[in-house]
Amino acid sequence: GAVELVTESRQWPGVGRARRAGVSSFGISGTNAHVIIEQPEAAPVPVAPVAPVGVPVPWVVSGRSERGLSGQAARLASFVRDRGLSPVDVSWSLATTRAALEHRAVVWGSDVDELAAGLATVAEGRSAGVVSAGRRAVLFTGQGSQRVGMGREL
Repeated sequence: GAVELVTESRQWPGVGRARRAGVSSFGISGTNAHVIIEQPEAAPVPVAPVAPVGVPVPWVVSGRSERGLSGQAARLASFVRDRGLSPVDVSWSLATTRAALEHRAVVWGSDVDELAAGLATVAEGRSAGVVSAGRRAVLFTGQGSQRVGMGREL
């Protein structure tokens, strides 16, 4: 096909078939990204998302102190019981609408009862089976993992 470099904004008229564009980006440190974008065939019909059943999800709780964390976990456990809430919806709301305060815990579970039991554990100040507060980090090194101990140095 006719391939040319686009150097300024221009109209992209329909051509009777799916339109495609190639994008290449060359980063300073050698990080390169190349992608081909294709126009969808037709606008999809909106479908209501289906919450997965039996899939473990995280519930994140936090507080300004250990006591605040325990209180938040107890309140949340009490709130979710017998309300028919989706564990996925609660997980999403906790992760996207709540403040991330100094003391944190994450409970995992496949249903509200299992998650509420984890919250009760946090409320009691225990952390068995719970990812609790503390200094933790996740390092996505990409191309930067060339030498042993590099993450520890960061």
